[in-house]
Amino acid sequence: MHKNGKVAVVTGAGQGIGEAIALRLAKDGFSVGCLDNNAKKAKACADKIVAEGGQAIAVTVDVAERNHVLKAVDDVVAKFGRLDVMVNNAGLGPVTPLEDITPEIYRKVFDVNVGSMYWGIQAAIKHFKARKPGKKGEVIGKIINASSQAGQVGNPGLAVYGATKFAIRGITQTAARDLAALGITVNAYCPGIVRTPMMEGIAQKVADENGQSLEWGLQTWASTVALGRISEPEDVAACVSYLAGPDSDYMTGQALIIDGGMVFN
Repeated sequence: MHKNGKVAVVTGAGQGIGEAIALRLAKDGFSVGCLDNNAKKAKACADKIVAEGGQAIAVTVDVAERNHVLKAVDDVVAKFGRLDVMVNNAGLGPVTPLEDITPEIYRKVFDVNVGSMYWGIQAAIKHFKARKPGKKGEVIGKIINASSQAGQVGNPGLAVYGATKFAIRGITQTAARDLAALGITVNAYCPGIVRTPMMEGIAQKVADENGQSLEWGLQTWASTVALGRISEPEDVAACVSYLAGPDSDYMTGQALIIDGGMVFN
């Protein structure tokens, strides 16, 4: 693997989209901090990168806890010496029929999905500010947040998850305005139906309610996609690769939809 001398942190790197992003950024030449609340999965992701000739470190983190996130990013910077890209990817996606939403579910999903954005952004700002700002308009750091197709339109049964993903688009836009003068861009990516453990959990629930198989559940969702197939995690990682690289330097405050053609703006 060629090295680009840059360092990226990816939360939720233990599985699904996060793992695909970590592997893709390593392939792009980044040294990668693989953060996850599951130590074993974080290590497995970092080990894959190292086995392919890249550089990675695994850090266990509860993204809902501010001090955990700040310390985890500090640990990555202590190892690799800098931070260039912060990918706030970790999230929960429970199915929540309106009448079943409890204060506990509401708080947990918002703490993980939305709280982690604030803490990840704060951790990134701290390290980006330690660098000398370049000439006007020069990008010194990038923050990339996971929104969703469900953060563009309301999806049935996902009132809590969807609300967090709408919130993340708002945070992304505000942060983009607030941080532009520091040479920091902030963008989001909005995946659709991706073959991940989280999505399979949602599809399985729909399938069980209809006495059908997991594949039936996934295909039910796929029927709403113009391109006719559900996404693989690598499709989303390719979008994040673009946001993390120099070709997107003049883009900030955007939420790129990579859903195979479900939402058209």
